[in-house]
Amino acid sequence: MAKILDQPRYKCALAAMQTVQSIPGAIPVLHSGPGCAAKLNDNNGTSGKFSPNIFPCTSISEKEVVFGGTEKLRTTIHNALRVIDADLFVVLSGCTSEIIGDDIQEVTEEFEDAEKPVVWAKTPGFKGNNYVGHDWILKSIFQQYLRGRQPKTQKGLVNIFVSPPQQDPYWLGNLREIESLVEAIGLTPNTIFGFGRGIKNIDKIPDAQFTILISPWAGIESAEFLEKQFNIPLLKYPVLPIGATETTKFLCKVQEFTGADKDLTEKVIKEKEAEFYYYIERFADTLLETRILGKRFTVVSDSQYTMAVTKFLVNDMGLFPEKVFITDDAPETYRQQIKNEISTLNYGIQAETEFSTDGNDIQNQIRKLDFAGTPLIIGSNWEKKLSQELGAHFINVSYPMLEKLVINSHVAGYSGGLHLLEQIFTAAMSKLKL
Repeated sequence: MAKILDQPRYKCALAAMQTVQSIPGAIPVLHSGPGCAAKLNDNNGTSGKFSPNIFPCTSISEKEVVFGGTEKLRTTIHNALRVIDADLFVVLSGCTSEIIGDDIQEVTEEFEDAEKPVVWAKTPGFKGNNYVGHDWILKSIFQQYLRGRQPKTQKGLVNIFVSPPQQDPYWLGNLREIESLVEAIGLTPNTIFGFGRGIKNIDKIPDAQFTILISPWAGIESAEFLEKQFNIPLLKYPVLPIGATETTKFLCKVQEFTGADKDLTEKVIKEKEAEFYYYIERFADTLLETRILGKRFTVVSDSQYTMAVTKFLVNDMGLFPEKVFITDDAPETYRQQIKNEISTLNYGIQAETEFSTDGNDIQNQIRKLDFAGTPLIIGSNWEKKLSQELGAHFINVSYPMLEKLVINSHVAGYSGGLHLLEQIFTAAMSKLKL
């Protein structure tokens, strides 16, 4: 039986074109209808080289549905190679081209000897959302562009992958903060997204000594491909580290896994924790004032943020979770692991977790929760109206995010925890009556 998707928190697999757009110099070539590209392209920009509105598209019409669209795809790729100065072309298929049976692999492979690399990935929306589409695209790039590469392992070089670009509003700031933390303990981070990265960093991927994936489930298939294809040991860390407790755990795990300098790691942790708690102590009177912020909260977000925010607010700030909700349609295979991780909280505190894509049902459940005071609701723009109805403090941390602009801010790491607290207490203090 079909599900009703009310208040969607993600898009179809083809929307993972944003993964391509976030690699400097890469451009998606869409084999889809014109409406698909127009509807999906609601992001806040790309890696910088191309406008988010510049991408070749076959714009499939009724003619191609009847007679096939491979010739139009062939022409589109050919012309794109002629007029667009990209470093990497990634051909993506939409629902229509997949349903009529167009073989994008066959057409793309005709351009194997082109001056610029052309790879393909099947991303029809009926097969999944943009979280899985992100994984399919990365695996296709690794499998096709890096085919036949012989690794030349560089000591201390670490591939780092976090969340699907642009689906997470804080994706770039978080990625840079993770890079900074890993570099601080003596390792060399290698990432492919955002300013200054790109195809030259993709070229270094097989040479990495380790890969670190920070994700509850998105991106696992492509990271495991690197492990198998190039014998790169993979550290799967399920929690985006926010605040002192989880970031320290993360750095200790990375040190243990990679064999990084233990003394240096401990020194970095000591310094970072001291700075974090310096700020906490400075504002302790404010942070502990229950008239400003109550003690109970709920989170409505994807697996990454529901898990990370819950752990931070409990383990670092001593708040109590009411029921929390995961909205990214996480595969059944990973749901119990995610529940177990969310339940691993300090002081024996438990958080009831529900996986749901039905925003209306989620909001009805939140209305019935007993917050014993002013609620704190952390989620997406869909929770804003509910928060106003309940008189709750509201923080938007995930897609869709409509009332806030994120340029290079982050919530990951020690400093990211402080940034998140700034947002929470700013929302709470704005309600104070003078």
